[in-house]
Amino acid sequence: MSDFPQKIGNPYKVGDSTYTPEDVASYDEVGYASWYGEELSGNQTANGERYDPQGISAAHKTLPLPSYVEVTALDTGRTILVRVNDRGPFANDRLIDLSHGAAKQLGIDQNGVSGVRVRKVNPNEQERAVLRMGTPASERIATPDSLLSILRNNLAKLPRPASPIRQASAPASSQQISGSPDRAVSASPPISGTRDGRFIVEGGGRPVTVENSVGDNYVGDIPGSYAVQVAAFSDKSRADVLAGKIGAKVQPDATRTIWRVRYGPYSTEQEAQAGLAQAQQRGYSGARILRADNQR
Repeated sequence: MSDFPQKIGNPYKVGDSTYTPEDVASYDEVGYASWYGEELSGNQTANGERYDPQGISAAHKTLPLPSYVEVTALDTGRTILVRVNDRGPFANDRLIDLSHGAAKQLGIDQNGVSGVRVRKVNPNEQERAVLRMGTPASERIATPDSLLSILRNNLAKLPRPASPIRQASAPASSQQISGSPDRAVSASPPISGTRDGRFIVEGGGRPVTVENSVGDNYVGDIPGSYAVQVAAFSDKSRADVLAGKIGAKVQPDATRTIWRVRYGPYSTEQEAQAGLAQAQQRGYSGARILRADNQR
């Protein structure tokens, strides 16, 4: 594993958004961070390395690979050094995706989404080597309250993600989306358990209105029916892998850019509750029940 050659890369498109990688020496932004974890252990990152969920790494949409950034948790002022070696997150309400190890060192691994400051830095070779080995570099000096106040005010001007991001376990493999390895677009909190993944579960575990879906198995075609949504991916092959593993069905959204993994349809809520229990027993604690009339 090496920091050279550093890769900037060509512009690439995910969904309707185009991202242009660039080397901005003065990069310093506030936004929201989420994290991803164990089920992608050993998978290839965007710069060709193997993902280590306990390493101190991150995904960013445009910074060179690899890059080094200081990430500050804006609720506490705690700051750590992180190595960026992957692309994402492709939910536009998030600035950075942290590895589980980075989120744990920063103290935000119990949160779904956290306000952070991300500042590009040029650490010494000793610190770089430590992070390349997968171990944490020495923690930075905590950010002073006066600066934290300014950063929090800047964060307050941004829209908070529509639902907290909470990942759950699922197998996945590196894919390409218009020039960049695929990553999930958002996630939401399960009822309990740990977050381990980069796929999404829409709606935060509560009744929501979602766009009409298409497909032979769309639960909305049966009035009064229910479905259990386990996850949703921005890549169909990942959804197919998970559905095959757990005996579920894959249903695309109206734009065919999100692929949902669901059990059902069920004719009664009681049957859906049994499906929900099945999903949770398999470790997908972010699964939730959808009713057809809530999906129009």
